[in-house]
Amino acid sequence: MHTRKTVLALTLLLMAGPAFGLTHVRRGPTSPHYSSRKSKSVSHRLSGQAGIDPARATEIQSALIKSGYLTGQPSGVWDAQTQAAMQKLQADNGWQTKLVPDSRAIIKLGLGPGTATEQSSVTPDVIPTTASN
Repeated sequence: MHTRKTVLALTLLLMAGPAFGLTHVRRGPTSPHYSSRKSKSVSHRLSGQAGIDPARATEIQSALIKSGYLTGQPSGVWDAQTQAAMQKLQADNGWQTKLVPDSRAIIKLGLGPGTATEQSSVTPDVIPTTASN
């Protein structure tokens, strides 16, 4: 008898489900909306720096050689040895090693903003004048 009441109650509940809105899943304002339309093609751009300029790579390699992290002559090519040397420098200083070169490593090598390398490439706009007495 008890089983019959349970079956009857479940049957009534299942039949009354649509009346209580149990068949529709409510989606919040931030939930993904599914659509049958195809999305428009979007051109994908790579973000970040595409590569290191050969002149800058030469400067970094020269500084790494001077610091003892790299051997040989600077080639101007950001190769595996240069990257490994930069990672070693960054690891030795307790910095992250996934992104190389790290700005702190560049500054440590003496190639950061305000260094002689950067200042030598900028010419002053002031024209020196001679003093007349």
